Amino acid sequence: MAAGSSQNAKPKLSKHLKQMKFMQRTQEKEEEDELEKERQQRIDEAHWALDLPELQVKESKYEMEPSFVICEDLHQFGRMSFKGINPTIERIMKNIEAEKSEKACEEREKDLMVTDKEMADRYNTLVGTIGKKFVKKRDRMESDIDTAEPVMKKHRKQFMKPSDDDI
Repeated sequence: MAAGSSQNAKPKLSKHLKQMKFMQRTQEKEEEDELEKERQQRIDEAHWALDLPELQVKESKYEMEPSFVICEDLHQFGRMSFKGINPTIERIMKNIEAEKSEKACEEREKDLMVTDKEMADRYNTLVGTIGKKFVKKRDRMESDIDTAEPVMKKHRKQFMKPSDDDI
């Protein structure tokens, strides 16, 4: 048993071998590493932190962009070409621009379009208004008398003389 246990254990270095310069350097490095670990451990144990709630970042009402490309609307095509340098890209640019202008035109038409019901309501009010314009004064008076109830004449307010009792 003693022979088996001695085979697993590391062989011990002799005293003279340990005193050699290269062995002393490695031993010193190991000692420095251990000291550094101990020092770091002591710092970690001594270190304390406040239990404060985390600060919440207030959301800004402004959006920050690092580039002016979005403001100038330059990012719409990705690659760009001018003066016939790359005709395929110029064709794509024209197609995209045409689609955008078509969408904008459709939006404008939707805003300006009048529905059938609105048109009928407007037509009903216009028929009476325009019809009244071309009716002669005599006919207008007769139609008012026939259709309208008798109109009560409004008396003008007149000056009332104060009574003698007030003086």
